[in-house]
Amino acid sequence: MATLNELLAQKEALDKEIESTKKQARSQAIAQVRALMSEYGLTAADLSSKGPAKKGGARSGGKVAVKYRNAATGDTWSGRGLRPNWLKAALASGRKIEDFAV
Repeated sequence: MATLNELLAQKEALDKEIESTKKQARSQAIAQVRALMSEYGLTAADLSSKGPAKKGGARSGGKVAVKYRNAATGDTWSGRGLRPNWLKAALASGRKIEDFAV
């Protein structure tokens, strides 16, 4: 059975080997990325760009046009998401949604 000091020495040796292997793997990864960047003519700026937006699920971040407006209060709704309370109340009182179309 190994003594505590022997086990600690083994642990220290393993820690050094792990660190060395991490550095080597990182260096290889960097070299591989640089080679691919050179091959495809990419720059660091190309890596940080968002690229083209995807259809069907990717959000562009832009605002959606207003479809409905309450002329009395100026409240608006784009027609997406839940109906706002002001529109629910107006519809419950007998008005039609077309009355608020922009």
